[in-house]
Amino acid sequence: MGKLSKAFEKAHAGQKSDVRHETGSPEQKKVRKISDAAKILSAEHSSLAFLSDNEKWDARLRMSTEPHSPWFENFRRLRTAILYSSSGNKPRTVLVTSVVPHEGKGFICANLGVAIAQDMEHQALMIDCDFRRPSLTRLFGLSNETGLVDHLNDNVELSLLIRKTGQPKLSLLSSGKPPDNPSEILTSGKMKAFVKALSAQDENRILLFDSPPSLVASETAILAKDLDGVVLVVRHGTSRKEHVKKFVDAIGPEKIIALVYNAYPENMLESIIEKRLGYGYDYGGYYK
Repeated sequence: MGKLSKAFEKAHAGQKSDVRHETGSPEQKKVRKISDAAKILSAEHSSLAFLSDNEKWDARLRMSTEPHSPWFENFRRLRTAILYSSSGNKPRTVLVTSVVPHEGKGFICANLGVAIAQDMEHQALMIDCDFRRPSLTRLFGLSNETGLVDHLNDNVELSLLIRKTGQPKLSLLSSGKPPDNPSEILTSGKMKAFVKALSAQDENRILLFDSPPSLVASETAILAKDLDGVVLVVRHGTSRKEHVKKFVDAIGPEKIIALVYNAYPENMLESIIEKRLGYGYDYGGYYK
């Protein structure tokens, strides 16, 4: 374990660090930064113990994951399509992405993670690779002080970075503070080794990678090729066909394991069913 990992672990256990003065070498300053972040993570873990499963979550996420939520049933169907496909090939590493910003990929990734964690045979680890605009920690009411960046840059142990979400069998590795070179980090050999090592640990754990939109981040297409499959989020009225086609051609159509068409207009037939029978599946209406 490196010096940074030791300092992180020391702070995480509630012990005092011997490098708490204001001046020092660049390495000492970096150690202090990670130690401070560790205290925040420790407080998060303590507070979650006194909350209900999802009390700290974003209100939209809590609403969508209610047991009888008609919207969440769509995520259960998405989970089934991914984990129990007719081909029999279960992907272990899944990229959730979009072509342009503001298509809802982070929210889709969060709900899919919850759905997989509710499955009897699986657990889920969400990994926020959107270093430019991370969203998963905000959705789950957690901080983004440390994360994947610290593991790849400073060799901080993953056990000190992976957070509980308040949902059994669902954990989160946040991105950490935005680095100066996000593209280089995500396409590095260390990132490839990280994916390979993590996916080999537990065959029943599904890894969900939330990546930046492909049109604004070249590393997304490269990352997609190293993972088993891609869930592509396409928002109604936002994505352009030529941009979607360009991304699919870049990674290969065989990589697309699911396409989520987000925020589509309310279907007239579903509206009639909901009014007459008292239920409906208006998944798109929620996002409007």
